[in-house]
Amino acid sequence: MVYMQYIKLEEKYDAALAALIRTSLKARGLAIPGTAYFDESLDHLSAFYDDPRRAYYVLLENDTVIGGIGLAEFDGFPSCCELQKLYLADEYQGHGVGYEMIGFIEKTAAEMGYKKIYLETHTNLQAAIHIYERSGFEEIERPDSVVHSTMNKFYLKELT
Repeated sequence: MVYMQYIKLEEKYDAALAALIRTSLKARGLAIPGTAYFDESLDHLSAFYDDPRRAYYVLLENDTVIGGIGLAEFDGFPSCCELQKLYLADEYQGHGVGYEMIGFIEKTAAEMGYKKIYLETHTNLQAAIHIYERSGFEEIERPDSVVHSTMNKFYLKELT
């Protein structure tokens, strides 16, 4: 029986999550400077998200990390957070799990008091862009506060 659950990121999941993120980026030609692939905090994400303005959840299937999604404060817009590091193992893509993950993090963001959610992505990630747009994110101009210099698509959504 397949059993999937969201668990708040703990240190014991850091290595598996970092491996999933790097594998995903490499497969899409994004194992390059200016992406999360080279973030110094990638191997210790639980420490970064140990903050009341941030949250990160791993998606587990039978205690194996198959995905993750998070949010952190974003100063580019008032009352805004950034959807961060949405990754899902390839074999789970195309089954609606990504939409469910976005819905989950939007609900979490609203419960944390955020009014808007921002994200940045890359044109190489066409499946992700499709999901973001179908989830109601609207493309915007590049904000001044972009951290990952390689990202070239930017989106914003009002939370209800």
